[in-house]
Amino acid sequence: MFTPRSNPTACFHLLAQADPGVMPRVMDLFAKRGLVPSRWHSSIAGPRNDELQIDLEVEAIANDLAERIAAAMRQITQVSLVLISQKRHALSA
Repeated sequence: MFTPRSNPTACFHLLAQADPGVMPRVMDLFAKRGLVPSRWHSSIAGPRNDELQIDLEVEAIANDLAERIAAAMRQITQVSLVLISQKRHALSA
């Protein structure tokens, strides 16, 4: 029998202008809460290579905190889109 963890892994997907200040601003939202993303991938995209895509995951984070962080990301001027989802891992009982 498997039971889910109480707090799932939060998955964030961001689109922003390809600006060198975006990544530290995003990371600061986690650092000031004492969180370290378990996964971070960023790449330049778009037809003119002027977009920055960031995908990151934070394990065992409460849903309300993940939602607050996503809302703060949306306040970063260069960020145009923030999507958040979650994945749950089953643990054996």
